[in-house]
Order: sequence, then C-alpha cells, then structure tokens
Amino acid sequence: MIIADTNLLLRAVLDDDVWQSHLARRYLAELDAIALPLPAICEFVWVLSRSYKLDAPDIALSLRKLVDDPRISCNRDAVEAGLAFLDAGGDFADGVIEFEGRRVGGDTFVSFDKRAVAIIRAKGRDCLLLSDAG
Repeated sequence: MIIADTNLLLRAVLDDDVWQSHLARRYLAELDAIALPLPAICEFVWVLSRSYKLDAPDIALSLRKLVDDPRISCNRDAVEAGLAFLDAGGDFADGVIEFEGRRVGGDTFVSFDKRAVAIIRAKGRDCLLLSDAG
C-alpha cells in the first residue's frame, strides 16, 4: 500500500499539468491499495480552495469521489466530520480538528474562528469563542 502525498492527489484530480496528471492517474489506476493520511486530505482541500478557488460543493464532491474509492484507506469518520463542516459553510480542517480533539479526550473546542464555533454550537457541543471569554 502506498502513502499518497497531496501533490499526487492533486495531479490525479486536476488537469493543470498534462504530463504529471497523466502519470498520476496511470500510476494510481494500477494500485490495489492507497493510504490517505489526514494531513494530506486537509492539504488537498486547502489547495483546492485557496490556490484553485474551487467552491465548497465542488471540493466536497471531489473529496467524496476520492474517499469512496474502495482502494482508499483513511480515517473516514474524520473525513465525514470535515465534510460536515464544509457542507455547513465552515473549514474542512476545523471539522477534522474538532473530531480528532474529541476522539483523544477533549471536550471543549476553543477558537477565535466565529464560523467554526457557530457550527459546533449548532450541533449542541461545547465550544468557546475566545474573544467572548475576556
């Protein structure tokens, strides 16, 4: 099983470099198993959003297609948490951070990010907007 770097994923999804895109797709098509670490998935979403200016629904669709491939191994629960944030108008990585934080024993998400805190509050989970604390 290979560990896919973000740039491999991007080349496979985008056509911004004809040669690398072709090479990435051909290589990935031959594999039986692909590991996608959460940092690579977060970078993938960030690059599609910031560098390629794709909107959230298009990013979510690309990511869902990617992780729905039966050859992909990833933390699907964390990806779903990130996608739920993205679908709610938030940042994918914030959803992953909150999910992972609760998984390792955290109980209150603390941030300066008003949107992230609003999404978490809407789900009825403990959070604190730090600017509200002082």
